[in-house]
Amino acid sequence: MTSRPLLALGVAVLAASATVLATGAPAGAAESVQTSSATPSVSNGKLKRVDAIELRAESLVLERDHRTVVDVSMRDARSTVSLLNRLLGTPSRTQTAEGDGGACFPAGTTYTWGGAIRVAALSTPAGLGNAVEIRVLRDEVRSRSGSMVELSGPHGVQVGDDIERRIERTAPEDRMSFGSDDSDAPSAWQVLLQRGWDDTEQRTDDRSSDDRRARARTDDDAASTDDSGRNGVSALTDDTTVTVLGSPMPVNATDGC
Repeated sequence: MTSRPLLALGVAVLAASATVLATGAPAGAAESVQTSSATPSVSNGKLKRVDAIELRAESLVLERDHRTVVDVSMRDARSTVSLLNRLLGTPSRTQTAEGDGGACFPAGTTYTWGGAIRVAALSTPAGLGNAVEIRVLRDEVRSRSGSMVELSGPHGVQVGDDIERRIERTAPEDRMSFGSDDSDAPSAWQVLLQRGWDDTEQRTDDRSSDDRRARARTDDDAASTDDSGRNGVSALTDDTTVTVLGSPMPVNATDGC
């Protein structure tokens, strides 16, 4: 790949992993991460049987035999880090000061399990409401008990999948190509797999279903022209092969971040 798509991929991955100091300290306490009043609870016995993790637009879902064991919101950094620590063991940990590595890099603590899942716990929740940024870098990770846990995004998309047909079927406003200076070289793509973060008001109000559908159409029209792009969980590709899954990760944003 030429420098342009490589740079685009690098920025999207590093946005959740800029570091100043790396340590091997355990993250079980995670004193600095944000929490919510509705922390999910799951026993160690149930957690030990988890065999899959799905990254959705606004949550991380731990599953057993395609059934949800626990669904933890990305608004709750403490629970996200704690559950992954209990399931996957001690992560590597890095501290990030605001602006490290670029103007859009947030302050916080980044946790990485097995080089496969990276969670940046923000010191202050973002304007969208997320307290973490999550990146999935492999298709599986080993749990602390030694079993393999499958990693995916929406629709079963995994790192390593060829998603050429999905790219072709995706609406232009939900995908972007980083292009290439070399016409013979493949492009890098970002494809939105599931919308999120931009419709909180729509989901939480108590208006009629007709009103909500009308609001959804209005929001969709606005999203196509908003300089913040369309947000949610995205796949990044090298040519058409998935290399990273991440959320929040806006597509076609023009506001600088």
